[in-house]
This record gives sequence, structure tokens and C-alpha cells, in this order.
Amino acid sequence: MTAAARTYASDVAFTPAVKTIQTRKGSREAYARAEQRGWRTEVDENLAAFLADANSFYLATASADGQPYIQHRGGAKGFLKVLDKQTLAFADYAGNQQFLTQGNLSENPKAYIFVMDYAHRRRVKIWGEARVVEDDDALTQSLMPKGYRARPEQVIVFKIAAWDTNCPQHIPQKFDAADVAAALAARDQRIAELEAEVAALKGTAAATGVS
Repeated sequence: MTAAARTYASDVAFTPAVKTIQTRKGSREAYARAEQRGWRTEVDENLAAFLADANSFYLATASADGQPYIQHRGGAKGFLKVLDKQTLAFADYAGNQQFLTQGNLSENPKAYIFVMDYAHRRRVKIWGEARVVEDDDALTQSLMPKGYRARPEQVIVFKIAAWDTNCPQHIPQKFDAADVAAALAARDQRIAELEAEVAALKGTAAATGVS
């Protein structure tokens, strides 16, 4: 199904084959109501804030004959940047030199981004098309997080066709090690402050003879 043939934004995922199975298994009526409300096709404030806090996501591509491939991308928070209401981009760091994602995109631009927030049990699914930009140093540098230790090799630009969220069911709650370390440090500091206060009160009580 081409973009021009879509009736709803969600048709990028709900193909005729999918809808047939939804009908057979009893969920088509509910999803028909959902598609009337519409999936989002542009970045709104909620998605922008979600991406600004994300330091990890998965990028799915497929070869010309449909062989899928999923690759993890990580970086500083907010490294997946919003260029405009329908365009995302990120600096693609040098890695293992397999170039599977780039090879797939050279013959099939369809792509998919899956962003998981384990701490808050949220996930966002983004469908669209992607392309690799190798010769734009200014764009590459503008997307490179300051102080992040990685070598940018190129840029991947992602054009959004549709996006949606999922319910939190079955998402295990996990926290980044850095966030846990910061929380423990704050706790330890508070404990030290309280212990100092207790010691000071004990010293005052001893000096005044109060038991």
C-alpha cells in the first residue's frame, strides 16, 4: 500500500492483511474507531519531550526483498533530534563497519523507530522513511551531542509517516545506572546531613546536661 492509497495514517501499519486478521480475531471494530480518531503524523509537545529525554532507541529497516534488521542506537539524552514537525535526525556514530542499516536504506527507504522508556513504562512507535546523509558536515556537527565521546560518521534523517504509543502492560520497570547512582548519592548526602544534625543535638544536650 502506497502513501497515496492510505485512507488513515494508521494504514502504514494496519495493512489489508492486518485488518483481515483483526476482523477474524474480533479487534477490528475497536481499531476502526481508533483509526477514525487518527494516529499522529507530526511531532507534538509530548513526543518532543519524550525524545528529548531518550538516550536509546531501536531502528528497524529491511532489504529490498524484505529481510528485516533491527539496530540499537544510543547516545546522550536527546541525541535523536527534532528538525521539524515531520523530521527527526541523529548523528550516526562509527561502529562495527557492517553497514547493514545503510545498505538496507540504499534500496528500501522504509524504516521504523521504537523508543522505550523503561523507568516510566512508556513506549513510542514511529513509522516512516529514512535516508543517510554523508556529506553535510554542518548538519552532522549540529546533531552531535556536546562532550559525547563518539565519532560521527554520517547522519540518518527520518521522515515521519505516523506515530503512536503503547500501553504499559508487560513493560518491566528498569532504571539507568546513572539515574540510580544519582538517587543513591542524594540519599547518602541526606543521611549524612541527618546524622550531623543528630550529632549536633546530642552535643547540645550533653553540654546542657539534658538527658
